[in-house]
Amino acid sequence: MESTADTDALVKIAGDVIASPDAGRSMRAWREKLGIKQKALADSLGMSASVLSDYESGRRPSPGVKFVKKYIEALVRLDEGKGRVVSKLVASEKDDAILSIGEFHAPLEASKILGALDATVLVGDPSGVKLYGYTVVDSIKTIYALSGYDFYRIFGATTERALVFTKVGMGRSPLVAIRVSQLKPRVVVIHGPKEVDPLAVELARKEGLVLALSQFPAQDAMISALQELLEKGNRQS
Repeated sequence: MESTADTDALVKIAGDVIASPDAGRSMRAWREKLGIKQKALADSLGMSASVLSDYESGRRPSPGVKFVKKYIEALVRLDEGKGRVVSKLVASEKDDAILSIGEFHAPLEASKILGALDATVLVGDPSGVKLYGYTVVDSIKTIYALSGYDFYRIFGATTERALVFTKVGMGRSPLVAIRVSQLKPRVVVIHGPKEVDPLAVELARKEGLVLALSQFPAQDAMISALQELLEKGNRQS
């Protein structure tokens, strides 16, 4: 039976490969990152190294879902014998990227969450918007460490939530990441910049999101304020 770590590893690699415009290159990149020789993987898959090379280089038609699944399973299986590098990598990335996540027992007015975050609305109307949760993420680690299915996991139980990005430069990258994602939060709060890139505001407007800028001085204090709001709201529900 596969462990949770193994399952997470499979999901992460599958998400990256499926989301990549060049599946073969993405598969090869993961193999090389894990230090697994092409011949060893080919032997595990029961094919020649030249055929595997053709898939990885794109000389053969784009591999189907069944082949990708077999490839990734073999990759993770071989990685187990090398110290579970990918499982450790996945666990580390998730722990670092997602700073706090909470689900409300009953919906909470978006204005209350924005008030707790000392956030100024830049675009969108939070009036009447009710949220069922929040997620606080490190913007840099989320964008560069999480992709594919992993990115979707920050939405928790529902997309009806506030997604809070910390350590933001000008706000463009978080909104671009949301723009290309199939799942969208109702409210986006960015923390860090003094000014927000006009493109970020425009992207939020196009997506129909509420975008706000938190004036909280410290990241940890902001997270504590959200956790306090969560505990209070869930006690009352």
